[in-house]
Amino acid sequence: MYRKLKNSELDRKSVEEFKTAKKTPLIIILDNIRSLNNIGSVFRSADAFLIKKIYLCGITATPPHKDIQKTALGATDTVDWEYQKDTLTLIKDLKSQNIKIVSIEQAEHATMLNDFNPEPDQTYAIVFGNEVKGVQQDVVSESDTVIEIPQYGSKHSLNISVSAGVVVWDLFCKFKVN
Repeated sequence: MYRKLKNSELDRKSVEEFKTAKKTPLIIILDNIRSLNNIGSVFRSADAFLIKKIYLCGITATPPHKDIQKTALGATDTVDWEYQKDTLTLIKDLKSQNIKIVSIEQAEHATMLNDFNPEPDQTYAIVFGNEVKGVQQDVVSESDTVIEIPQYGSKHSLNISVSAGVVVWDLFCKFKVN
């Protein structure tokens, strides 16, 4: 028989414990995300899988905002984040720090997510793009790798917060195996 667990039984980290916990070697870059709810949802996924940091770029809104908070449920207090005006400048800076840049996009020669295997001890910055236009082409061109999420239906499109959840979970699992 199954019994749902109460919140008090979930062994959640405090904000302080989260801040000092060993992080998954992933950074999320949100490239011109319009929806405040999508931003909040990405924060929540980042909290769930101990992501190092989120960069909010371009038109992407920043906390505090009630619509971000509504879906983030406090994750803006745990996950480190920073605003950067220009995504391309940011990724060039991250590359200079030996961080691999991975755009999540449908592109020629993209690697399917299920075929991508991260290198152990390597930090990756994963870029998610605008809900309509995707990741900017100049950012895609500057990326070390482009990953595509395999899709088999008629739409070939996932919401950005869903894409982030799928990719972060997949890479989290692959890092735990390595």
